[in-house]
Amino acid sequence: QVQLVESGGGLVQAGGSLRLSCAASGRTFSSYAMGWFRQAPGKEREFVAAISRSVNNIYYVDSVKGRFTISRDNAKNTVYLQMNSLKPEDTAVYYCAADPQTIILITTTRAQNWGQGTQVTVSS
Repeated sequence: QVQLVESGGGLVQAGGSLRLSCAASGRTFSSYAMGWFRQAPGKEREFVAAISRSVNNIYYVDSVKGRFTISRDNAKNTVYLQMNSLKPEDTAVYYCAADPQTIILITTTRAQNWGQGTQVTVSS
């Protein structure tokens, strides 16, 4: 098990940028693939991005490709989501997730560990 705490959300105008951080507790961070999901009001939680344990494999949902960048720092037990060129449709609660298997993150919403979420609001 790993505990996850997100930060960095807020209100930004369309076209702006935000960087989300997710700090993980424990000494096994490098054993987990990490992902970001989001859930807008009235919608299901959706996959946004994932990064494998070794950083060799990175995945994005099509709607954020070219605008969002996921990265991780295993020395700091932290995963990041740099979000540029934000759009109103990016407004959602963003959740960090961790699972030993990258495939679980990119194909399901059944990751083993979840953070509490951080609100991102993009105004038009």
